[in-house]
Amino acid sequence: FLAGFGSLMQDVLWCFSQVKGAIDAGVTESDIISTVEFNHTGELLATGDKGGRVVIFQREQESKNQPHRRGEYNVYSTFQSHEPEFDYLKSLEIEEKINKIRWLPQQNAAYFLLSTNDKTVKLWKVSERDKRPEGYNLKDEDGRLRDPSMITVLRVPVLRPMDLMVEATPRRVFANAHTYHINSISVNSDYETYMSADDLRINLWNFEITNQSFNIVDIKPANMEELTEVITAAEFHPHHCNTFVYSSSKGTIRLCDMRTAALCDRHAKFFEEPEDPSNRSFFSEIISSISDVKFSHSGRYIMTRDYLTVKVWDLNMENRPIETYQVHDYLRSKLCSLYENDCIFDKFECVWNGSDSVIMTGSYNNFFRMFDRNTKRDVTLEASRENSKPRAILKPRKVCVGGKRRKDEISVDSLDFSKKILHTAWHPSENIIAVAATNNLYIFQDKVN
Repeated sequence: FLAGFGSLMQDVLWCFSQVKGAIDAGVTESDIISTVEFNHTGELLATGDKGGRVVIFQREQESKNQPHRRGEYNVYSTFQSHEPEFDYLKSLEIEEKINKIRWLPQQNAAYFLLSTNDKTVKLWKVSERDKRPEGYNLKDEDGRLRDPSMITVLRVPVLRPMDLMVEATPRRVFANAHTYHINSISVNSDYETYMSADDLRINLWNFEITNQSFNIVDIKPANMEELTEVITAAEFHPHHCNTFVYSSSKGTIRLCDMRTAALCDRHAKFFEEPEDPSNRSFFSEIISSISDVKFSHSGRYIMTRDYLTVKVWDLNMENRPIETYQVHDYLRSKLCSLYENDCIFDKFECVWNGSDSVIMTGSYNNFFRMFDRNTKRDVTLEASRENSKPRAILKPRKVCVGGKRRKDEISVDSLDFSKKILHTAWHPSENIIAVAATNNLYIFQDKVN
């Protein structure tokens, strides 16, 4: 429907739905998906959930006999990344929930990814094994040690084919560096370092060093009663290893340059849109908090998501965004009830498509929005098992604010705020998107011509 999506607003094809855990009626808290991330080639897709599990999906090779399938995603590996822990010094329980997953570029046959919960970041290696060694001299076939005195013949071990086995092994554990909850991790473009951000600090890590990190941002005041804002998200520039941005709960974005000082107390650029005094309300500060920040693939723009809008900023213009998209402005009149049920604190993510021409973010009622930056067209779609069947075309949805409601519209009072699309991902080069709806993962692709 949008640039690259077949140019027709309805030509979005539902190609696959993977349901994790139980059916909706019996969903447990641990089954809820908490992060979604494609790897750099788009051949793998990783999800993390509140139970500390990581599920990796692999794209099947396109079949000549069934070209219309265009390579569906199937389960490749599942492993337990984090376990629940308890901090005895602070009497705090540390959840196993996976907050973020970030892939490293593939250097060999194995895959590497970072996963984090509130306190600990882990580096995982995911590799395949389809051969096993046989013919040991000191062991029998069951693995038991043999009596050396009984060994009279020297055997040369050989590799025998076996069923493909995918193994996930932890290679590094980066712990004990965060007092507060980790909300972001970002791999640097030098692929030697990465950063982890919590509410008040950002740390820089080397992949080879697990017992030491460098604190590059610290906004903790000497007196915690003077605390006015917290860090909400952080990301490295895609091309310049010295540059990164972080957003705050006050709706501001700071661009920092690590060449200026070891501790980036002073930002290089400060992005903030002045608030219209006529729109000032009790909820202004809450809804202005930025929940996600993403560099464009080109590195020229920054995209931010607050509660009601998505904004695109040019790195060369700090005083206001160059584009502002209303995600669900019809909720502005519902802020009081959203505050009472805590939905106003939901943290929605946002993503670019591969060419930076379309942006996507989630909403309530399992709706997600797409905005074409070139044509300024937008569309609302729904990720739902009830109205989605394999190879069915998704129909745009519309929300009726007031007056007479049309047949294909849904009233704003009928929206289900327990169903929300917080986490989405876009294939790095193709028009394939992944949408997490509670414990369901939907994968959509554009219409086959």
